[in-house]
Amino acid sequence: MTQSDSSNTDNLMTGGRSPLEKTLDNGFKWLTFAFALSIGLILISVAIIIAVGAFPAIKQFNFGFFTNSNWNPVTDEYGVIAVVYGTIVSSLIALIIAIPLGVGAAVFLSEDFIPDQIRTVLVFLVELLAAIPSVVYGLWGIFVLIPITTVFGTWLHGNFGWFPLFSSEPAGPGMLPAGIVLSIMVLPIIIAISRDSLASLPPDLRQASLGLGATRWETIFRVLIPAAISGIMGGVMLALGRAMGETMAATMIIGNSNRLSISILDPANTIASLIANQFAEASGLQISALMYAGLVLMLLTLIVNILAEYIVNQVKAKYE
Repeated sequence: MTQSDSSNTDNLMTGGRSPLEKTLDNGFKWLTFAFALSIGLILISVAIIIAVGAFPAIKQFNFGFFTNSNWNPVTDEYGVIAVVYGTIVSSLIALIIAIPLGVGAAVFLSEDFIPDQIRTVLVFLVELLAAIPSVVYGLWGIFVLIPITTVFGTWLHGNFGWFPLFSSEPAGPGMLPAGIVLSIMVLPIIIAISRDSLASLPPDLRQASLGLGATRWETIFRVLIPAAISGIMGGVMLALGRAMGETMAATMIIGNSNRLSISILDPANTIASLIANQFAEASGLQISALMYAGLVLMLLTLIVNILAEYIVNQVKAKYE
């Protein structure tokens, strides 16, 4: 065997890479590992900082913080049950409105219902919807949506006042207009991720369903959407996280009332709005209570993500 043959054999055994290339590859691998690890470290550091700041309130109120609806800085009496309820209900209202609209729009934009030129314009408009600042949504909600929901809420109360959700007269700002604005704000997330999930499905899946005699709508609802359900659910959970953490638009529209009320026509409050309204002027135990509220919001988000992962796994197991 000649020297050149031996060199070629060594190159084949090492993958044909020089020591410098292998060093760069290993360096890139460790660099990406450091980036991935930094995400977890940032999350842990945020949780630790908030938990340390909330410790005096945790020590003072313990689990009574979750059962008290009063928030009175004068008497240092704090509880988050009202704002937790407002956060969850306003987010659920947003999802109830946004999921059918978002998934329907995603199906429309991913299928060949319209020419590509019109589809491009619609996709651009969806992306533009995501770029609008939340304060603009808040202003639109104050001057356009609240008058409409006040009239609609009066009709709901007059005809369905026996139902607890509509048991009060609308007071202008409230849970219902806040939920509607949040639904518009999370729509681009659901549409974009659902559309990408549907568009990434193999074309053979659609063709096989049509070849077996299924109609177009049967193919969409019985084949394509179930096949893309994990991506769609991921988009829904991201939208829920955005709705739960939204601050400015919710603050401007929801009414900022810490009173616990089942009716969605009454003013309410969210954890993010509570922190935004009071943190700048807070002092003493109030700061710790607000940090405790922020910790509760983080725990709610964690619980939502765990439930979402469980639901996605159950749905995937059903269709595999």
